[in-house]
Amino acid sequence: MHTISPLGARRRSAVALAVAAALVATGATGCGSSDPSLAAQPSASVSAGAPAGVITIRDPWVKAADKGMTAAFGTLVNDGDTDVTLTGAATSASPMELHEMTMKDGKMVMQQKQGGIVIKAKSSHALEPGGDHLMLMNLTKPVQAGEELTFTLTFADSRTQQFTAVAKPFTGAQESYAPGHGEPMPGTNATPEMSMSPAS
Repeated sequence: MHTISPLGARRRSAVALAVAAALVATGATGCGSSDPSLAAQPSASVSAGAPAGVITIRDPWVKAADKGMTAAFGTLVNDGDTDVTLTGAATSASPMELHEMTMKDGKMVMQQKQGGIVIKAKSSHALEPGGDHLMLMNLTKPVQAGEELTFTLTFADSRTQQFTAVAKPFTGAQESYAPGHGEPMPGTNATPEMSMSPAS
């Protein structure tokens, strides 16, 4: 009886180990089947809140400049069902402001755009010379033609979005983005004038 008992105990241990192994395998399979749904859930939420989903920036570019001020342009496209308000922009090359062109005392002047730039639902908004634009206030280094700059846009709901724009030489509209023919603006309170032909 004593010689059979250890053998039976060994068999029972082997069976218990096999059952435990089967349970672990089943548990692993169960985790494996639940993992994809768990993994899919974060990726779905990440894509839903991804910055690329705020707006689309078509044909972005920056006016090449050696110093002082310059501007970034492009077309902001809102494919969503609600209006989107752009409240800020940033780049490593310069402090930035959102600017607009407006008539003051019979002259076209550039000024900071109060309240941001609204891109209506299912619509687009052009950033262009002589109109709304993203102003680089004081370049830390020259922006040369062909160079790419990365910009971060901030929206009213605190979402952000990055885009890259290439620098291009541009003389159309004959605008001067800084007082004193390209000299850096002494402070952000100054309102630089813009020389433009009436037809622009």
